[in-house]
Amino acid sequence: MKVLISDNLAPIGAQILRDAGLEVDINTGLAPEELKRIIPAYHGLVIRSATKVTEEIINAAENLQVVGRAGIGLDNVNIPAASKKGIVVMNAPDGNATTAAEHAIAMMMSLTRNIPQATASMKQGKWEKKKFSGREVTGKTLGIIGIGRIGAIVADRAKGLRMKVIAFDPHMPKEIVDKMGVELVSLDELCQRSDYLTVHVPFLKETAKLVSADKFKLMKPTAMFIDCARGGVVDEAALFDALKNKTIAGAALDVFEVEPTTLDNNPLLGLDNFICTPHLGASTAEAQENVAIAIAEQMASYLNSGSITNAVNVPSVSAEVMQQVGPYLNLMDRMGSFHMQIAKGGISEINIEYIGELAGGINVTPITVAFLKGLFTPILKEAVNFINAPMIAKDRGIKVTESKTNDSDDFTNMIKVTVKTTEGENVLSGTVFGKNEPRLVRLNTFRLEATLAGPLLYVHNQDVPGVIGTLGTTIGSFGVNIRNMTVGAEDARGQNVILLNTDRLLTAEELETVRGLSHLSQARVVDMPAA
Repeated sequence: MKVLISDNLAPIGAQILRDAGLEVDINTGLAPEELKRIIPAYHGLVIRSATKVTEEIINAAENLQVVGRAGIGLDNVNIPAASKKGIVVMNAPDGNATTAAEHAIAMMMSLTRNIPQATASMKQGKWEKKKFSGREVTGKTLGIIGIGRIGAIVADRAKGLRMKVIAFDPHMPKEIVDKMGVELVSLDELCQRSDYLTVHVPFLKETAKLVSADKFKLMKPTAMFIDCARGGVVDEAALFDALKNKTIAGAALDVFEVEPTTLDNNPLLGLDNFICTPHLGASTAEAQENVAIAIAEQMASYLNSGSITNAVNVPSVSAEVMQQVGPYLNLMDRMGSFHMQIAKGGISEINIEYIGELAGGINVTPITVAFLKGLFTPILKEAVNFINAPMIAKDRGIKVTESKTNDSDDFTNMIKVTVKTTEGENVLSGTVFGKNEPRLVRLNTFRLEATLAGPLLYVHNQDVPGVIGTLGTTIGSFGVNIRNMTVGAEDARGQNVILLNTDRLLTAEELETVRGLSHLSQARVVDMPAA
């Protein structure tokens, strides 16, 4: 398999990929048209922030299986387009977290003590000691917008400086933030109380210009603002006005709405109470090696064994977890496909109940995804996979829920799937016999032990003598061999369900003949993957 490294990457990353048996090409600074021209030859693409993986590039990527970002941010990747095409998008979220957090602290200290301004003054031959007098951070309040991975490191470092730390993060539970020794507050309160305000959130629709003119008006005139996260989270025009009018005392940015940023395209750079760096948050030798190692190992593992780590568009599954859930992925893929081929009406809701040991600490999300993938395969074929199946379900308005029950009367592990359609409801239960023998053990009110593999004939009939014999004779007259037969009985209504594994699918004409047999209420062919 071939991997393209299209941005600057620490050499150890390419070496790891080569050591894993992958063919690696390093070709940086590619124009979009050139990348589009060569991308069909590659199975993996390693990027940093320069390469733009647009929908056009993704559509041209005939063999691409994974995009790996050596770092955190994925603003330059069209993730929905990648997901729809079944391309895994990975990043390395931990590799530069410490470096990014330390840069925010460095910017805060530099801003507080006027270090950049004093350095520039001295290099001009001046000695302006009084002009650049600073202040202490000890005892001051640091407000953090976003107390996730990097924000938590900033909080830890700030507490080491004897600062009071408060945070705004609507997605973090209060209990977790309390354990950090950080007070969780509203955004307005954060702005009002902070002596320093630092941003550590991604650029999203919800965070675009999150810090704007109204927020600066809430801040103290002595307050200082720092953004080493993502450009666009702060309204730069509002920040310029706040600094120029002394609404706040100072600001430090490492990231900008438009990059590269110069004095020609950003008036902030002309203000004395503003300091900046050219997106250096992750620029340390340690961080670059860390992210190169992380993304190379993740991509090699995925391309060689299918193990997924730190993917933003598919649940992470380690090789160890794959050993645990692999047989159940196979089971659910088959159950999903089977249901789609026997069900009537459009699907509105799916509930998947994990029963027995599966209800413990095992990550069942991939198993759920496997059912969805199997469900859509009969109607979408190669257009659906384990990555885009949840998106397809969402686009179709299908509600998917999971539940867990520890007690299982029949099997050590069992999965019960209830599917509601516009014409009713179906219940399917399955388990795995031995190490890897998937079985359908319940279909609505019928109990059975069916192998969902290869060509099948699915029949409902009245439980009267002679039906099974006549059915077998009829199928035999077509020259079709029955390899296995499973019968599930429902004594209360005197009905059976029969699943026959055959050596080929019945033709439409043969199926009509079967449907004409006495005491049969339903007959369908089901085309399942081979065992």
